[in-house]
Amino acid sequence: MKHNTWKKATVILAAAGLSAAMPATAVMAEEGKTLKVAMECSYAPYNWTQPDDSNGAVQISGSSDYAYGYDVMMAKHICEELGYDLEIVKLDWDSLVPAVQSGTVDCVIAGQSITSERQQMVDFTEPYYYASIITLVKSDSDYAEAASVEDLSGVTCTSQQNTIWYDSCLPQIPDADILPAQESAPAMLVALDSGVCDAVVTDMPTGMAACEAYPDLKLLDFSGTDGAFEVSDEDINIGISVQKGNTELVDALNSVLENMTEEDFTEMMDEAISVQPLAN
Repeated sequence: MKHNTWKKATVILAAAGLSAAMPATAVMAEEGKTLKVAMECSYAPYNWTQPDDSNGAVQISGSSDYAYGYDVMMAKHICEELGYDLEIVKLDWDSLVPAVQSGTVDCVIAGQSITSERQQMVDFTEPYYYASIITLVKSDSDYAEAASVEDLSGVTCTSQQNTIWYDSCLPQIPDADILPAQESAPAMLVALDSGVCDAVVTDMPTGMAACEAYPDLKLLDFSGTDGAFEVSDEDINIGISVQKGNTELVDALNSVLENMTEEDFTEMMDEAISVQPLAN
């Protein structure tokens, strides 16, 4: 779940036989079946890159690698229900919204929070996941028994750049020594595992996946208590973003999502966590 403070980004405009000026939705109209979906392919358990098609992974456009994870599973389900073919486009985090705005891709399924800031730039579907905010520490850390944000007082911490975790949650920790933001979720976890920091703040799926990959980490969940991070619904509601005004695609995507329950989302996420590469 990511809340971006948007920067100018270079958008990769590349699609076989497609002019950069032609929106991807035009391809959908002509061909009728291809949904072009962008994601980072490096944000487990939402999405990641792997060398083969195991577990039903989808080949990344223009690459010999494959993408899988919760976002790919959701994209596949949507395409199966709507009768579309699926194309996965790998882009950096800061290039995702510009790609939707320019029509380079049809939509982004990449763990994006449905924030008011982002809604000024793109339209969103109904949520396809709900993610709470958690903290990760080493199991032998002085903060391992923390039961509230207050108990993290003085901690050396970091998180991923341009996210609600870094921009909003870390400043809520009293007297926190906030290190520079990490460029990716994997880099954030390496910083914690290597001892560069004592804690990172992220969302529940990312935290669960991290504990599978790094058994010496401990997940601290303060949600539902008086000591929780202060976040709004828009910080935990995860949606699919599309180009402003593309109500036809939003309605089509919502027609699939409205038939899914929160239990369906949880079951799919649990499966993604169980097969993420570092869990095996």
